[in-house]
Amino acid sequence: MVLVNLRRGETPASADLAARHVSFSLLQTGLEMFTVASTLIGKCQPFGITGSQQVVHSMTQLDVDALSIWHDRRFTDNLASPETGIIFFGGSWLEEEIFIAALQAAERGYDVRLLSDVIAARVEADRSLVFDRLALHGILGTTVRQTLLEWAVYMHDPLLMQKVQQLLS
Repeated sequence: MVLVNLRRGETPASADLAARHVSFSLLQTGLEMFTVASTLIGKCQPFGITGSQQVVHSMTQLDVDALSIWHDRRFTDNLASPETGIIFFGGSWLEEEIFIAALQAAERGYDVRLLSDVIAARVEADRSLVFDRLALHGILGTTVRQTLLEWAVYMHDPLLMQKVQQLLS
């Protein structure tokens, strides 16, 4: 999981701020539940999310320009594990940093997913165009809810599946 500049563009008046906070809170619970390795790039603490400080501290934080993450050895070393095959991206800005990081991840052979409900676009009108363009490279959008359910089913653990279903209800 790579979260890029989560705090950028967030002000109390942001139109989709409440929805992003709900999804981010759900993501926090899921990351803990599934013990998913996570990296925070740039400005990372979202406004007003209860408990975000604790989760943010449990993640690897890198103060690096998001457009240069693939040239940062700390970032690439975090992904060097043979178990890392899929990278999920969230944060800001879809049509800039996330777009470039996702394309570069796909070039390097990773399966890339974008958590659309925790990704902000600088220009909302460009959102669908960016997702369409990324889909041409095999980079797909999903939501936190879909991802957590997919992970639970993949683990084939009845108790975990039940916990996720309760979390999503």
